[in-house]
Amino acid sequence: MAVAAVRTTNLSKRYGQLLALDDLDLEVAAGEVFGFLGPNGAGKSTTIRLLLGLARPTNGRAWIFDTDAADVAAAHRLLAYVPADVALWPRMTGAEVLDLLARVGPGVDLAYRDELVERFALDLARTAGTYSTGNRQKVALIAAFATRAPLLVLDEPTSGLDPLMEREFRRAVEQARANGQTVFLSSHQLAEVEAVCDRVAVLRAGRLIDVATVAQLRRLHRTEVSVTFTGVPPDLATTPGVDDVHADAPNRLRFTLNGPPAALLRALSAADVAAIAVREPSLEEIFLAYYGEQTR
Repeated sequence: MAVAAVRTTNLSKRYGQLLALDDLDLEVAAGEVFGFLGPNGAGKSTTIRLLLGLARPTNGRAWIFDTDAADVAAAHRLLAYVPADVALWPRMTGAEVLDLLARVGPGVDLAYRDELVERFALDLARTAGTYSTGNRQKVALIAAFATRAPLLVLDEPTSGLDPLMEREFRRAVEQARANGQTVFLSSHQLAEVEAVCDRVAVLRAGRLIDVATVAQLRRLHRTEVSVTFTGVPPDLATTPGVDDVHADAPNRLRFTLNGPPAALLRALSAADVAAIAVREPSLEEIFLAYYGEQTR
């Protein structure tokens, strides 16, 4: 059986009276892109600090592949980390920073690093002290994606990037997956997570709410359906899985569908259907459903 890239058992962290992380049991398969979602205060950053050995757990353990995360030196030889707020040495040029990070890390693909510098349009001749937030983020991303580390831990990695650079970020994630690397992505950018992740974990108030693929999460939630008829609409009120039926025009029904569509399809097969529009909930809508309107 393959060793998981990230594994935690009963991982907990308490700061005084605050329980920041509560018995987290999590397993991230090697080679997958794993999304880690939750609002501020959910426990995402605490989890990452524990994985990186930057904080000691109150209870439980964490492993990076088969290495105990408490063995910081050994664990860090297996990973590259991009923080949410990147700080660089202000008097060093971008090129010097990348060279330094390459020497202290687990190895780097120099040709691929040069390609990433061009794709992310980073001026390496400038000193880091003159870089914008987005350019500092680019340095950290390039260093991480060019590394040979089998695990990439990315904490809000696209903050400060414009849409074109976000597209390059997604391309780099796909290439990391193709290389067999594992990507652990903590983000508030739900569209980003939806676009690149294989599975998603949802945290709330320090507790793990769900772990599923995006498709599985969607199936847990209602799909919006609009059907236009050439004649009189049928009565769908008693159709299994169909709820909230209302007519927004004389020949059009809107409703939500929860679960398999077989019963609905049977009901529609006897009607004169002109058009059907189906809209699956986005990951953002699913996310908000977990946390309620307060998250807005």
